[in-house]
Amino acid sequence: MTSPAKAEGSGPSIALDPQLESTPEPVKGEAKLEGRSPGQLMWQRFKRDRTGVVAACVVIFFFAVSALAPVISKLYGKDPYTLYAQEPDFPFLLDDFAMPTGSFGGISGDFWFGVEPRLGRDVMTMLLYGMRTSLYMAVVVTVASVITGVLIGMVGGYFGGKVDYWTGRVTDFFLAFPSQLFFIAFMPVVTAMFVSPQDETPTYLRAVAIILVMWFLGWMGIARLVRSSVLSLRDREFVEAAKVSGASPWRIVRKEILPNIVTPILVQGTYLLPSTILSIAFLSYVGVGFVEPTPDWGRMFAIGSEIYEQDPMFMVFPGVAMVVFVLAFNLLGDSVRDAFDPKTGR
Repeated sequence: MTSPAKAEGSGPSIALDPQLESTPEPVKGEAKLEGRSPGQLMWQRFKRDRTGVVAACVVIFFFAVSALAPVISKLYGKDPYTLYAQEPDFPFLLDDFAMPTGSFGGISGDFWFGVEPRLGRDVMTMLLYGMRTSLYMAVVVTVASVITGVLIGMVGGYFGGKVDYWTGRVTDFFLAFPSQLFFIAFMPVVTAMFVSPQDETPTYLRAVAIILVMWFLGWMGIARLVRSSVLSLRDREFVEAAKVSGASPWRIVRKEILPNIVTPILVQGTYLLPSTILSIAFLSYVGVGFVEPTPDWGRMFAIGSEIYEQDPMFMVFPGVAMVVFVLAFNLLGDSVRDAFDPKTGR
């Protein structure tokens, strides 16, 4: 039996024969066009933002220095716990008023950032270990808050109805708490649940209490943001198509909705982390966070506020470090937002 291609003649048969079809080759010197994924496009836009790149380098530097604090301390030859004013190698480290001798808070070749008034501890290692405490505590709190907020916001936004009503009321209830006052009032209650008031609270228990209290009141903003984003997506065509195909709600939320709300979640997380660091420092500053001898940013500010008239240099290094880090992280959040969504570019 003659095939339709052969019956039409030689012209169409040549065109229909796959062996005779020729693929056009690119002209020599012409750039080959390649498709790019959304992640590649985002990375290219981010690399062109010099402010974002510098801010990312600063943030990475802070985390690297915090992670390497024990190594730096060993190479430097000092630690944040030793009272060097009582060491025989440094007999004149403090004067008769327990203030650092010399200029600029006792800065010297032995103590690069000076020494702490009254006790004579090394300021540089106190700052490194204080950054380590605050940064990694803030990372844990931020991750826990983001996960909780995403789960509650997606459940309420996707299912709607009574589920959305009750999750919304729970979120509003927690938003009604005055966070700063609640931190101060509830921190001693949390520690007293595990340790007798007559006993000293271990450092790890204070860290766990801070994480629990800040997570308890830190997820609501993420939840409301995710809920509003899910409400705008759940009736879109691709979600309806997934429902018609028989996909389960968990698969729809995980495969269809979640990838489309990664951008606001990531941006909100970059704003939440520096504010969490400030809250942790605030708790230690008012005396309900970390206490002696645990190094912490907030405790350094508390010490500096007491002796700033006699030794103003003690506040300079921790103050500059915190301002630079918070500013860099906020600029990084702006750059990430612009890279994901170029329509919001500055």
